[in-house]
Amino acid sequence: MVEDGGDEVALDARSTEDWLLHAQELVPLALDKAREVNGFPGRWKMIISKLEQIPSCLSDLSSHPCFSKNALCKEQLQAVSNTLREAIGLAELCMKEKYEGKLKMQSDLDALTGKLDLNLRDCGLLIKTGVLGEATLPLALCGSVVESDVATHNNIRELLARLQIGHLEAKHKALDNLVEVMKEDEKNVLAVMSRSNIAALVQLLTATSPRIREKTVTVICSLAESGSCENWLVCEGVLPPLIRLVESGSAVGKEKATISLQRLSMSAETARSIVGHGGVHPLVELCQTGDSVSQAAAACTLKNISAVPEVRQALAEEGIVRVMTNLLNCGILLGSKEYAAECLQNLTASNENLRRNVISEGGVRSLLAYLDGPLPQESAVGALRNLVGSVSWETLVSLGFLPRLVHVLKSGSLGAQQAAASALCRVCGSTEMKKMVGEAGCIPLLVKMLEAKSNSAREVAAQAIASLMILSQNCREVKKDDKSVPNLVQLLDPSPHNTAKKYAVSCLGSLSSSKKCKKLMISYGAIGYLKKLTEMDIPGAKKLHERLERGKLRSLFSKT
Repeated sequence: MVEDGGDEVALDARSTEDWLLHAQELVPLALDKAREVNGFPGRWKMIISKLEQIPSCLSDLSSHPCFSKNALCKEQLQAVSNTLREAIGLAELCMKEKYEGKLKMQSDLDALTGKLDLNLRDCGLLIKTGVLGEATLPLALCGSVVESDVATHNNIRELLARLQIGHLEAKHKALDNLVEVMKEDEKNVLAVMSRSNIAALVQLLTATSPRIREKTVTVICSLAESGSCENWLVCEGVLPPLIRLVESGSAVGKEKATISLQRLSMSAETARSIVGHGGVHPLVELCQTGDSVSQAAAACTLKNISAVPEVRQALAEEGIVRVMTNLLNCGILLGSKEYAAECLQNLTASNENLRRNVISEGGVRSLLAYLDGPLPQESAVGALRNLVGSVSWETLVSLGFLPRLVHVLKSGSLGAQQAAASALCRVCGSTEMKKMVGEAGCIPLLVKMLEAKSNSAREVAAQAIASLMILSQNCREVKKDDKSVPNLVQLLDPSPHNTAKKYAVSCLGSLSSSKKCKKLMISYGAIGYLKKLTEMDIPGAKKLHERLERGKLRSLFSKT
């Protein structure tokens, strides 16, 4: 052990080759001393077997092309030399039997064995995994990358390499530096990140020190959010330690781990793995107890997982329906409520048991209340669309379903409007409901929706109007709207992309008893469209075509 400050400076001034020579000189001395020891035979036999591996390890290291160019080699040789000197010192104590106690010496010998293991592992890692080459690239121009960028990349590679070698405290120091570099220069860190670096970070997630785990998950969170390392992270086993941090980490650890899972769960395969590793329960708990950011991230992760049909029952068994319904009512952030609505939409997409579960937990009332905001969200309307078939129309009316749908048709996004029209199609089975929908003012809004750019939106609007027009008073309401006939005629377009044509035919057929409407249909070119639709065997097209042709003939005769 070197204690004098001047000696330390002298040692630091040694070249990598000097340190190699020093280590090579110490190996035979350490082996000779170790073989002379009589006490603790089992432990010394293990130590000798490891000391005997050091010469070939040093030879391999010194043969590497980057041997003399990198500080990592020099530091590794210093670490090996320190371990060899410690072996010599312990051997001398054992030979003289001048140690404090048997148990203390056993502990010291075990620690020495661990250091030798670490030295051998780190030397092998430097040689075999490419860490040495990654951390030492020539400062030359590379394509459009300027020399300063290459220098930056080299510095980052060396920093990342330090995450893989040395004792835990050295890795902790490297991690501190990496956190700072990520704040200032994340782009360059991502540019040089390799799978071996990811593997080293994932290992540090299980370190005994809470501070190391917290800093590591901060880095991993940035990597996950970058979108460039998801596969490596999952393949290197990041999910179990992230889930443990969600379960029992610090506040920062929980937040960063949950945000990481939020990003990773966008893949269906990874979402299944999160469920398989027991991640649902801690995420559900966090939705109830976490701070605003953690709560939103947990809700989004569960929303992502709920998009995978085969795991929805597992989510339900963890009480997700009640938790998401509560989030709709009491979520801290607006984002949490939106994720909860999307999750309920996914859960109710195809499973009748889950629909009944949502209804029994008060989900319909909560979804309707959520729609009262100035920008009603498509997800909530979509969830309601999935549920209306399982709720009586009387119940829906009593909960204020129709005013909310009118609000969506007026103020929602096109996607929300489309979901609302679809919900109307599902709920308008009875004459009473058709009457109430018409009286609520939905028809003019649906007619306007026929002008939407989206074909699917036009189709569902036409379908809803066709359903409502079965009732005569709704038919009269459609006739009153000046835009109804021109919009519906446009939907007679025979193009295969136009999926609304059969509903447009149905609506126009209901309007064709009106002379005024027939004249409008003819003036907007309905006969030409209908001729083609008749050839395509679209239901009702032939009958409507004949009716308009007769009307056209009468009009001609009346003029003569």
